[in-house]
Amino acid sequence: MNVTRVFAALTPVMLLSSVIFAQGSGPALTLEEAIRTAFEKNPGIKVEAYAPGIARARWLEAIGQFDPALTFGRSYAEDGKPASADPLVRSLDETDSYSLAIQGMVPWGLSYSLSGNADNHRGTSNHFTDSYSTFGGITVTQPLLRGFGFGANLAGIRIAKADRSISEWDYRQTVIDTITNVVTAYSNLVLAHDQLRIARSSHDLAATLLGENEKRLRIGSMAQSDVTAARTQAAMREEPILIAERAVRNAENVLRELMGETSFSPSQPPLAIETPVPPEVTVDPAADLQKAFLNRPDYQAARLGIVKNRASDAAARNGLLPQVDFIGGYGYNGLDRHFAASRHMVAEGENRSYSAGVVVTIPFTFAQERGRARAARLQLEQAEADLKRIEADIAVSVANAAGQIETARQRMSADQAALDLAHQALEDEVKKLRAGTPGTSTLSVIQAQQILISIENSMAGAQAAQRLAVANYDHELGTTLQRYHVVLDGP
Repeated sequence: MNVTRVFAALTPVMLLSSVIFAQGSGPALTLEEAIRTAFEKNPGIKVEAYAPGIARARWLEAIGQFDPALTFGRSYAEDGKPASADPLVRSLDETDSYSLAIQGMVPWGLSYSLSGNADNHRGTSNHFTDSYSTFGGITVTQPLLRGFGFGANLAGIRIAKADRSISEWDYRQTVIDTITNVVTAYSNLVLAHDQLRIARSSHDLAATLLGENEKRLRIGSMAQSDVTAARTQAAMREEPILIAERAVRNAENVLRELMGETSFSPSQPPLAIETPVPPEVTVDPAADLQKAFLNRPDYQAARLGIVKNRASDAAARNGLLPQVDFIGGYGYNGLDRHFAASRHMVAEGENRSYSAGVVVTIPFTFAQERGRARAARLQLEQAEADLKRIEADIAVSVANAAGQIETARQRMSADQAALDLAHQALEDEVKKLRAGTPGTSTLSVIQAQQILISIENSMAGAQAAQRLAVANYDHELGTTLQRYHVVLDGP
């Protein structure tokens, strides 16, 4: 049976409450707007966006090895040499050569050349009469062992294709990481505002107590020491406000940088933000683990890494074989004083020409090939073992992320109960102090205020932990993009 836990009643679309911090000017920056801005302007995303295009170009380069090529050649040669020494007689030969061929290679290793050529030999021996020698036909070279088959010849394409997919998953990972960082930075900014609000509220409590004590001192119902204690507390609570204000600015700068800003002037108006409410989350351990395997870019990239290693291993194992190549050709020849007539002989197939043979090359030691094959096999085994490690790491991280959600929910419940009691305790101490109840003093009120302040800070931390637990859970499952409706090209 699946274990299901649900908290936060809002749907993923209704992520934001209506609480707006008044420090900013203009419309409040929502979390979705911050994410959209970061997606458009974050430098890391912009840089990584080039990688898929580069990888696709590399894949195109790899498949280009099987593109046929058209080759045309034209040359002229002149050869003058003595025909006899005494008396000295010189001979001269001239040759015009023309060639046209379509050459290429097919995925199982066959190299071919479909060609036609013509040579016009003239010289002293034939009184410089044209003599056209023509040929038209095909020549092939087919590896029979090493270099034969798809595994040996498609390794580069398979690796480039895997790299193309890996680059797309890496880009997705960059976007997921950036969005998660934006959610974290936005939540930290909310927490900083909460802590600033609590620090100011704490100071207001101390100031109110000081004012009441001063009134009681003037009518003689309170000692000077109580006024001094209240004044000390009011002075001590100035510093947390300054620290909290600085923390708000620092948190803003982190968020602005993620959104692509490059200027962080102290005179910039503070951001107005809203308090995001964590979306509804249902934890299903078995289904979530499968979802993580399906959506996590690091896992998919690791699986594609195995595909690359398998391609390299297949090519390396093929390299252990001897080089045995079949070489053959078939065509027709023509010879005439006129080019058209010579070409006609070829077209009519009057003078057949063919050849066939085998070339064998065997290295003495195969040391280079054996080393390459051994390394490829070990790298494949390493990648397969590393995939199992990644699977275990993902299982742990998903389980821990689910536990953080439950712990955050429990923290919220516990801190809320403690906060209610702390408010009641402070209210009781204030009433007793105002009524002059024996045994109650300014220190009792101060202590109750400090307890309340501490619990309020814990409550703010629990709220932040709840928001971050959901962000981390989405990150571990690889579902961050689905959560915020971000659509990418690719996997």
